[in-house]
Amino acid sequence: MSLYSRLSPFTSPPKTNQRISRVILTPKTPTISFPPKPTNLLTITAVRGKPRWENLLYTAKPRTLPIIRAVNGNSEHSPVTPAKPSWENFLATAASLYPLYVIVGWFVACVKPSTFAWFVSRGPASYSLTLGLIMLAMGLTLEFKDMIRLFLQRPLSILFGCVAQYTIMPASAFAISKILGLSPSLSVGLILLGCCPGGTASNVVTLIARGDVPLSIIVTACTTLGAVLLTPFLTKILAGTLVPVDAIQLSISTLQVVVTPILLGAYIQSAFPAVVKIVTPFAPLFAVLASSLLACSVFSENIVLLNSMVGASLTSDLSPLRQAQAILSGDLGVVMLAVALLHYVGFFVGYISAAICGFKEPQRRSISIEVGMQNSSLGVVLATSHFSSPMVAVPPAVSAVVMNVMGSSLGFLWRYKNPSDSESSPKIDDK
Repeated sequence: MSLYSRLSPFTSPPKTNQRISRVILTPKTPTISFPPKPTNLLTITAVRGKPRWENLLYTAKPRTLPIIRAVNGNSEHSPVTPAKPSWENFLATAASLYPLYVIVGWFVACVKPSTFAWFVSRGPASYSLTLGLIMLAMGLTLEFKDMIRLFLQRPLSILFGCVAQYTIMPASAFAISKILGLSPSLSVGLILLGCCPGGTASNVVTLIARGDVPLSIIVTACTTLGAVLLTPFLTKILAGTLVPVDAIQLSISTLQVVVTPILLGAYIQSAFPAVVKIVTPFAPLFAVLASSLLACSVFSENIVLLNSMVGASLTSDLSPLRQAQAILSGDLGVVMLAVALLHYVGFFVGYISAAICGFKEPQRRSISIEVGMQNSSLGVVLATSHFSSPMVAVPPAVSAVVMNVMGSSLGFLWRYKNPSDSESSPKIDDK
């Protein structure tokens, strides 16, 4: 059943408050009257239940999502998206608590390392499998057609983010390791961390910081795919003089645990969309829990070595607070300082360089977060699989805690500062 009605403006001063020039209704259709305004021109057309409303937002059915166009302007707004179910909102909120999971797990690893023994005893195979599942979950949420389209629309900001990721962090890690005088094993671990791609946690922090989320997602994906070549060879160049680095094996491992699962996830998404639609809401929470388990397990595995760095053995008669103080009082404090400096330089230099190049404030925030937050899980897996010294894995494991605390703090700080308030004649806007 179709309905067509037209409300015309007054062509002369009205004698009454309402005037309807013509109303055509099909039989058995209830009459609906609207109080018109003399200054509005309103056209209502409904064909087979798909209404189009001009100059007025009104829906008879709550599920109808019209496109609104202004009659006397050029603005156009996207359709209002339906609200997500409450259980999906719950999963999204739980996934955003990633820093809390890492902090709690790190504290448990400090005071009771045996908690993660069931996972550590199966390493490094358990580490590689877990990281592969994390990357598979990431692949399920990626659509390469959308990525290519976005890349063609905004090449400058995407290329800048990728270049900044693989220049600022590796160079900063090398410089910090020299300045602080870290041992060769810890220096390699810090450099390996700096050569890793951006982590998926950066996307959540960018959302909190009111940054450019699509830019953050595509830069994470591009740097992750590029890690097959860039991470091994940058590590070889910067750390090859400290310890032997097999760039070919590093590249093969990165291909196996990162790129292959991502491509497999993208294929599953296109081949089985119905199944992926059911699984996708659970993917972010699974990824953050798996990342937390991976980082905290590696940290617990090396807790004995960390105790030797501290120079004091922890006995069972010490309270958990005393144990934590003993662990942080020695050389481990230097490692944490080195990791914190690395991420701070990434956040700061990433933002400043984006500002100098003229990007808008949302893009500056996204690039800053993307550069400053690394895929520490990949660093852990590569360190445990390809280096004889277990201390190489310590900086990536420590980074999982330090990075998320710093990134989340920065995100919440930016959240309460509107990006539009920081605009200062941007030169580049490649949206």
